[in-house]
Amino acid sequence: EGQLVESGGGLGQPGGSLRLSCATPDFDYDAYTIAWFRQAPGKEREGISCIGYGDGSTFYADSVKGRFTIFRDSATSTVDLQMNKLKPEDTAIYYCAAGRLPRALVPRTVENGINSGGLYDYWGQGTQVTVSS
Repeated sequence: EGQLVESGGGLGQPGGSLRLSCATPDFDYDAYTIAWFRQAPGKEREGISCIGYGDGSTFYADSVKGRFTIFRDSATSTVDLQMNKLKPEDTAIYYCAAGRLPRALVPRTVENGINSGGLYDYWGQGTQVTVSS
């Protein structure tokens, strides 16, 4: 069974940067979409970014657009999330996930108000990100 392992969480300053990494050695990027989700205490899980299978099209939730960037590295089998201009509201547990989505559904990962987590079959254990001064 495929495994995903996140790393890189921790404490960030408002306005600062953090980079998360997801090790995905079991997943073929020509078949699997890789996504980052987050869940803050008392809030619904939110799909914040994904990189689609094959062509690597990227999508972002409005809450992180322009601040976060998702990268895929086939050589190291990792999908990173570069988080810039951090805000306290970015505090959450961040999860990476993998799924074989129909291409038309890939953008739905980041649509507001949709429980897109059900589109993904494999999940990492999560890494805590706290943004505080």
